[in-house]
Amino acid sequence: MRNLYWIALACLLTIPNFATADAKDGRAHKVNLPAYSRSAAYTIQTVSVRTGCFSPRLEGILAHIAVKTGQRPLVTSGHRPRAHRRGSLHRLCQAADIRVPGVSESRIIAAARTAPGIGGIGRYCNGIIHVDTGPRRQWVHCGRGRGGILSARRRTARRA
Repeated sequence: MRNLYWIALACLLTIPNFATADAKDGRAHKVNLPAYSRSAAYTIQTVSVRTGCFSPRLEGILAHIAVKTGQRPLVTSGHRPRAHRRGSLHRLCQAADIRVPGVSESRIIAAARTAPGIGGIGRYCNGIIHVDTGPRRQWVHCGRGRGGILSARRRTARRA
């Protein structure tokens, strides 16, 4: 246990040395370290969920939901290059299907509605919530076997 303590302490003491580097003129210059990523505001369900191409706007929506609900959203589906619908924003990497463990669907939807840059908000009967950056709209969908789209409300929003 003591060895682990000393190794951790040594690592902490060497980190500041990586942040600066000597230039040819002898002065210390900052080295660009990786910036904090907004992707820390959400998690992915499996390693096969593609989120690397999410726009800053979509990541901001997910971060907003995380702040409002107090829990990080779990992305169940992100970029799907072969999505069935031609106009699917999943194909353009501008949509995410999410769950927020321990948070009710109505609370997730309420948080999503207040997110800056939000477009579509969909609720599926399996508890998954869809958010995207497209035009403002909202829907509930319970699959083909259960009557298809139950309700669809289109809202036109003036974007400032």
